[in-house]
Amino acid sequence: MYLSPAPLASLAAELRAGTLNLKDYLNDLCSRISVVDKEIEAFIPERDRRNRLLAEADLLLAAYPEPAKRPPLFGVPVGVKDIYHVEGFSTRAGSVLDPELLTGPEAESVLLLRQSGALLLGKTVTTEFAYFEPGPTRNPHNLKHTPGGSSSGSAAAVAAGLCPLALGTQTIGSINRPAAFCGVIGYKPSYNRIPAAGLIHFSRSADHVGCFTQDIPGMVLTASVLCHNWQEINVNYRPVLGVPKGRYLEQAEPEALKQFYQQLEHLKEMNYEVKEVLALDDIESITAWHRKLIASEMALEHYNLYASRAEQYRPKTAEIIKEGLAVTKEDLAEARRMQIVLRERLETTMREAKIDLWITPAALGPAPEGIGSTGNPAMSLPWTNSGLPTVSVPSGRAASGLPLALQLVAPFMGDELLLSWAGGVAEAFAVYQAYNQK
Repeated sequence: MYLSPAPLASLAAELRAGTLNLKDYLNDLCSRISVVDKEIEAFIPERDRRNRLLAEADLLLAAYPEPAKRPPLFGVPVGVKDIYHVEGFSTRAGSVLDPELLTGPEAESVLLLRQSGALLLGKTVTTEFAYFEPGPTRNPHNLKHTPGGSSSGSAAAVAAGLCPLALGTQTIGSINRPAAFCGVIGYKPSYNRIPAAGLIHFSRSADHVGCFTQDIPGMVLTASVLCHNWQEINVNYRPVLGVPKGRYLEQAEPEALKQFYQQLEHLKEMNYEVKEVLALDDIESITAWHRKLIASEMALEHYNLYASRAEQYRPKTAEIIKEGLAVTKEDLAEARRMQIVLRERLETTMREAKIDLWITPAALGPAPEGIGSTGNPAMSLPWTNSGLPTVSVPSGRAASGLPLALQLVAPFMGDELLLSWAGGVAEAFAVYQAYNQK
């Protein structure tokens, strides 16, 4: 009941061609939201969503009456995480602060989507200020489990087929982890490859704008709209995959690791070369520097608001702000420097080991039970810190029936190669994809 197929690429093609009636589709989608989202709570409630969307559809159809001249995302409804400023919508960022205190110009990524013909379906639920205090959203695969965070609503909405595309952000693991937990594609680009202007920032040195879809071709379509200087490419060889063995990988749960190695064997059977490479064995130090970075920058972002309204912040959010206030300027500068050091070290290891992509579990394991926690982002942290592009690809199920996923990582600015190669990996686990959309 809570899962429904909504592959973006084929849907966008039908909407552009007019073989799918835009207003009929939006009516059906709003009817589904009115039923399913009562249980999942992926979207911020909106009083008259249907009539607003139909009026916007009329304007879009009038602007583009000829199918051949329609833009790439014509009529595609998009969910937008509620830390983006969107014209016509208030921004609350999962908090109880007066939204008048959180205003700003429309996010550049949202404007790019509008210019490509997309329709804003609504704001999706986020944890408070994109940290660890969760909202009400539940995992469509099992309502007793978290969808992950902080992009909770965006991942859950796409998994449930409430929208074919949603925007999220990642500062530690807020795209790849919820994508893995909800069984969808989650793409975190190279740092700043998609413009971040117009967000309520968590950490400007670590915040990444990213997306959720159910399909890799749909993600490629979206990236071509959002990514700066996107290049169409065609690669006809399989990448060499590198497994970062050592302390980083050992963080994963036993079940997830067991399935990960089984999935690697499956890829080998499909003629992928897989190499184990010692990497990230200093993960504790990387994690500590990342914590200093994001805590300090969170404190800088909220300095004035927190000083006057500390009592309105939830405990975990207040804790990281107070922690960040104690970080020295020297340590913040060093934390920023260490990001570049890590990026260069990872890319050097890739070159020396002759690997094209890193491959890891996308999360420590399946979605934990309960919605009081969004899960541990450890599998994503070093790749976010270094700004390397990542994508989560559904790859199987845990014994509980909940999704598991692989995480692929490319060199900095290698986004085109990453998504091209991710398509082949996704096809290798197509049986799971078919299950996932039942």
